[in-house]
Amino acid sequence: MSNAPTHETPRLAEPVAGRCLCGAVSITVTAMQAEVDICHCAMCQRWGGAFFAGVKGEGAEVTGEEAITVYRSSPWAERAFCGTCGSNLWYEFLPTKGRSFLAGLFDLPPGFGIEQQIFVDEKPDWYDILQESPMKTGPEVIAEAMAAGLSPD
Repeated sequence: MSNAPTHETPRLAEPVAGRCLCGAVSITVTAMQAEVDICHCAMCQRWGGAFFAGVKGEGAEVTGEEAITVYRSSPWAERAFCGTCGSNLWYEFLPTKGRSFLAGLFDLPPGFGIEQQIFVDEKPDWYDILQESPMKTGPEVIAEAMAAGLSPD
């Protein structure tokens, strides 16, 4: 998931604070986009049990770093979780250093939509997200990442 929006997305004027289940890690996101990214890839399914729903903004402040464990899940990404309660925290796309934070960490205001759904070709058939949004297959996402400078290692 990149941090580059595919269209002009409204941003929240006020910072949004969130936390893990136990409260050991707190995250405040500034200028948060008022949309959620959805990823259906196999890694996200294994990481969280189903799809990944992430939010992003122009900046983020993280406290409780001593409780955070970071896992390099691929040559281009890291995933972080709270080592105390196990809450998943963020996905970081390493080429851009862009982080997408789990939407469930935050009490989001009403009106959030879906920016896009990616890796829809890997989505299991036991669920559907009904909101209409752009949907991209894995090869389409990889092609976009390559065009943005990701080199296959």
